[in-house]
Amino acid sequence: MNVFVVFVSAVLVNNFVLSRFLGICPFLGVSRKLETAVGMGLAVTFVMALSSAVTYIVYYGLLVRYELEYLYNIAFILIIASLVQLVEMFLKRSSPSLYKALGVYLPLITTNCAVLGVAVINIREEGFTLFHAVINGIGGAAGFTLALILFAGIRERIEFNSIPKAFRGFPIALIAAGLMSVVFLGFRGIL
Repeated sequence: MNVFVVFVSAVLVNNFVLSRFLGICPFLGVSRKLETAVGMGLAVTFVMALSSAVTYIVYYGLLVRYELEYLYNIAFILIIASLVQLVEMFLKRSSPSLYKALGVYLPLITTNCAVLGVAVINIREEGFTLFHAVINGIGGAAGFTLALILFAGIRERIEFNSIPKAFRGFPIALIAAGLMSVVFLGFRGIL
């Protein structure tokens, strides 16, 4: 399996937010400002990349070996929660303003279905090795970050435009997200 195809597929074709519709909560919640979108994207990238590797190793090294595959959801959530705690402690010390700006959405990475989704996809995909799983995790996180940054830029521009009262705020954000999703669905035919 080609590594480039796995990466591009995860970023564009199978984008977790805009094609698979996973991770919508932080996508809509953190995307009001570009700074918080970048911060959340970096945090999710770290967690997705590392959790892809660790969950793959735990699944095939422990769960499959001892015929405990049915425990994968519990194991994956515990691993992801631990990694999110590391990110949270790091941000609290290194960037208190970003930590405060991300607010409740930072601990919600633990329950972000995109992070859990990439771990599950990595074990379900035929022919994925540990290396492919990590590339898929990095690509998925890059696609998540790309969607967040694009959407934050759109929302910042929308803020300064004249919009009918009925569409102000969340309704116009949902319309913009829907249009972005249609654009990303157009990538389906490239791979």
